[in-house]
Amino acid sequence: MTTEKQKMIAGKMYDPSDRILAQERQAGHRKAQVFNQATDDETRKKRVQSLFGSTGEHITVEPGLRVDYGSNIHVGENFFANFNCVFLDVCPIEIGANAMLGPGVSIVTPEHPLDPTERNAGYEFGRPVTIGDNCWIGANATIVGGVTLGDNVVVAAGAVVTQSFLDNVLIGGIPAKIIKPITLKVQN
Repeated sequence: MTTEKQKMIAGKMYDPSDRILAQERQAGHRKAQVFNQATDDETRKKRVQSLFGSTGEHITVEPGLRVDYGSNIHVGENFFANFNCVFLDVCPIEIGANAMLGPGVSIVTPEHPLDPTERNAGYEFGRPVTIGDNCWIGANATIVGGVTLGDNVVVAAGAVVTQSFLDNVLIGGIPAKIIKPITLKVQN
């Protein structure tokens, strides 16, 4: 038998009011609240490492963090998230090494059915988000479920990213589109 949590993680239609999911979501909210009350970087680092599913050793997350569960968030080494970031992690959110998120960035994996009968029944589904290495997500950008960003992608402030993009591009707008390619400097 498939549990609601298994359905959720797999991106299938699931019932978010399931007792176990509600308890895990409340636990994630409580851990985020405790994280947000920390007054020093080292305490915040330890608390976010306990909240997220996995992290690198060198990470910085500023207060104002909001999550659904926390346990479905995986970030690489040298991760930085500025103030008031939101991670709605009903499906996995995977972020590579050397990623930077500006203030107010939202990464949202849950979605709701377009059909009003299904939507009003309270069911939802999700799609994962994957962000490559060396990415910079500008202030107040939103990345929705199903998006994969390659390595070295820069997302302009305020962009709404609804589709995937390959490596080495600057994207922006609503919906986001390629503004220009990024030419990498060759190191001698």
